[in-house]
Amino acid sequence: MTEGDSTPSTEPDETPPLLDLREPLPEVIETRQALADYAAAIAGGFGPVAIDAERASGYRYSQRAYLIQLRREGSGIGLIDPIPLGDLSELNAAIGSTEWILHAATQDLVCLAEVGLRPQQLFDTELAGRLLNLPRVGLASLVEHYFGQSLAKEHSAVDWSTRPLPVAWLEYAALDVEVLCELRDLLADDLDKSGKLEWAQQEFQSLLTFTGPPRREEPWRRTSGIHRARGRRALGIVRAVWDARDAIAQARDVTPGRILPDASILELAASPPRSMAELKEMRIMRNRGPRRFAESWLDAVSSALALPDKQLPSGASSREGPPPPRVWTERFPDAADRLGRCREVNAKIASDHDLPAENLLSPATIRALAWEPPNPVTEASVAEALQATGARAWQVDLASGALADALNGR
Repeated sequence: MTEGDSTPSTEPDETPPLLDLREPLPEVIETRQALADYAAAIAGGFGPVAIDAERASGYRYSQRAYLIQLRREGSGIGLIDPIPLGDLSELNAAIGSTEWILHAATQDLVCLAEVGLRPQQLFDTELAGRLLNLPRVGLASLVEHYFGQSLAKEHSAVDWSTRPLPVAWLEYAALDVEVLCELRDLLADDLDKSGKLEWAQQEFQSLLTFTGPPRREEPWRRTSGIHRARGRRALGIVRAVWDARDAIAQARDVTPGRILPDASILELAASPPRSMAELKEMRIMRNRGPRRFAESWLDAVSSALALPDKQLPSGASSREGPPPPRVWTERFPDAADRLGRCREVNAKIASDHDLPAENLLSPATIRALAWEPPNPVTEASVAEALQATGARAWQVDLASGALADALNGR
């Protein structure tokens, strides 16, 4: 932060007081009538709308929202259970073009869109903190930085699909939107003082079209420890068992690791059982969870063992785009040199403007540019290449000229 920011500070040995709700905890909204009443309250409020969602990551396969929290001045806090309600389009209509305030918007936009909630404009408090180059940008850290209070986070990883939700969890959820409106104003003021407000607005505008991360072509290759699978046959077993586990997890809406841990998939690949008797003797069958689907694991292993060699996966991923930079120095030295120069330029520009380097241009964008530069390399052609990757105008303006020089070896 720049000198003169009006932010409270605490002594190193002080424990900031906990943030408390300023109003009574509301009842959870789980009927159409209660939803209509709160939608009317939202429409009658003023200022932006703070929104957050709780998922059951680590417990459920889906990333659906199991609780949605809102707060608007004059409307109060609303805690909405979307499971019995489903579509929340009437609430979306009540919000209309009012600005949303979210923290780490990409985590919630997809699950909110699933129930009919889509912003027309938004402000992301985490992203604002990143553009200000604050050392920590979690919501609890920002609350402590700007308000000198702490935000309890002990319920962040609980199973939000639990019903009924405990009161302590609901209080935790309500606190996540308690000060977002005030936090937004303080962040916007600091962005304005630092000359970064227009940059932030471009970033927020780009989030309006966010529909989730791109789908991986071979998601089974993300199995933890897959480097221990030796040979194409072992990789084929990993793929088959991963697919079987994924189908079971999706059908039961349980996170895959609770059906069969990744370590167990690797154990099956290392010592593939040829019969149910062999499978039942394996260490992975000691737990009740994997035993319930023993036939599925054996069928998957058997199908992989029966595949002809030409249908087995190769050791290399069929990833799109450039290869991993670790191999560039030896195999693609010219590209490695370009990458080093571009990284150095990106870091220099980011430092000059008090930005994290990854928020100026992402590592993937820098790699793509260094791997396949435009021909010819000019400031205009580099600007066009950056725009094609989704870079915003402020990023292009800051970086295109210096990157063109770097690509040309100057």
